Amino acid sequence: MSFSAVTKNELARVVGNKQCCRLAELAALIKMDGSVQINGMKKFSLNIVTENAAVARKIFTLLKNQFGLATEIMVRRKVRLRKNNVYLVRIPSQPGIDEIFKALGFAAGGFSFIEEGIVKDLISRDCCRKAYLRGAFLGGGSVNNPEGTYHLEIITDNLKHAEDLAKLMQHFSLPAKVSPRKNWYVVYLKGSEQIIDCLNLMGAHSALLDFENVRIYKDMRNQVNRLVNCETANLNKTVNAAVRQLENIKYLAETIGLDKLPKALREAAEYRLEYPDASLKELGELWDPPVGKSGVNHRMRKIERLAEKLRSRKEDHGPKQA
Repeated sequence: MSFSAVTKNELARVVGNKQCCRLAELAALIKMDGSVQINGMKKFSLNIVTENAAVARKIFTLLKNQFGLATEIMVRRKVRLRKNNVYLVRIPSQPGIDEIFKALGFAAGGFSFIEEGIVKDLISRDCCRKAYLRGAFLGGGSVNNPEGTYHLEIITDNLKHAEDLAKLMQHFSLPAKVSPRKNWYVVYLKGSEQIIDCLNLMGAHSALLDFENVRIYKDMRNQVNRLVNCETANLNKTVNAAVRQLENIKYLAETIGLDKLPKALREAAEYRLEYPDASLKELGELWDPPVGKSGVNHRMRKIERLAEKLRSRKEDHGPKQA
């Protein structure tokens, strides 16, 4: 089961304490996945479709508890495509169905059903805003596994609704953005801290802890990798410098002899020949009194310049071709 599905299953078990919160969540679910059907007798029925069984049970329970109308739930199996089952929660035409539309802020007898944006009366309190956000996520949201890239999104087919959802998140200091994707609009968050805050607002506390644990482990692993890479780079740098220093010292020994070098340079050359794998700091500790890393480096650079100077002279005074 994906991390997104686990998160939805947890949120489907969250029950709002107040009626206003339950109505806000139900309104979001219907806004995301619902449709109104009108027959020839101008009678209305309400259909809500989802691919998550836990979400279907929640919609069914909310409708029954809030309105007490006859509600059906049906399963359509996608055997051919080998995809998830589709669950249809349906309230057939019956007396009292208009009360659902009125309570959720939709019109009824005069048509003009679901508004483009969020009905403001449903999100007048912070508790209702959180409930609406939870319903919108259950209806069309997803969150990536934190092992990969950090990404949480809610997809809707209505631009005004997407903009209202982004404003709803921004009310809680979540920097949500809206992006078009084919015929849809995506409200998304990218940062790990933002996603954690959003999961907390919606009530997905177990998913939040799992997300945080994976994020911490991932950050520690990345930090260890950076340290290892840094140590490897430093080691390679040290080895390459030592090889270059040995080549210069051996060249000076073959051309002018190390005994012609000043005492400080001769000692540096002899220590490097004796300890070819030592770092500059370790070489400096061989002196009495000890010499700092910068002091040893300064002497090695002098040896290098001297070797380069001799090489240059040899090239300039080499045998001329006839």
